[in-house]
Amino acid sequence: MDETRDEAGGRPREARQKQPRKVSPRYLENAALHYLKRYSATVSQLKRVLMRRVDRSLRAHGGDKAEAVGWVDALVEKVVRNGLINDQAYAETKAHSLRASGRSARVIAQKLKLKGVSTDVVAQKVAQASQELSEEDAARIWARKKRLGPFRKDPSTRKDHRQKDLAALARAGFPFVLARKVIDGEAEAPRD
Repeated sequence: MDETRDEAGGRPREARQKQPRKVSPRYLENAALHYLKRYSATVSQLKRVLMRRVDRSLRAHGGDKAEAVGWVDALVEKVVRNGLINDQAYAETKAHSLRASGRSARVIAQKLKLKGVSTDVVAQKVAQASQELSEEDAARIWARKKRLGPFRKDPSTRKDHRQKDLAALARAGFPFVLARKVIDGEAEAPRD
């Protein structure tokens, strides 16, 4: 038996990789509950996690993918019905925390869409977060965190770094007009 050894000459590579368990409805439910205990998630994220497990199991053990997809869909419906996943609540919490940390509306929307939140919910939650804290206040928070413009340690270098600071705010998703206002403005605290 000619097994390939790892670089250190230790155990064979095949022995190092744990064989995935064969999927069943009970196994998928346990995996979903374990995942949801550890992470706040959207429906889309949970489906992705479960489908990765299904795919690994089917590669190792074979089986009917359509049947496994049916199990995943039924499980996700059950989890939503029982209130363990709520995309609205997830989006609201995520949008609020991102806005409080100085993220732009554009970045918040992008992050929520990547998590699988529907476009309607994203628009609603971004608007709600923007009512709580304006785009300008968020830009000031971001500039303060990154020590840009008026928040630089050494104010004498402010003019030398102006273009760089404007570019940093633009990369953070803030419009140029707003970036210029914050970078050229004074270091005032955000309004509540």
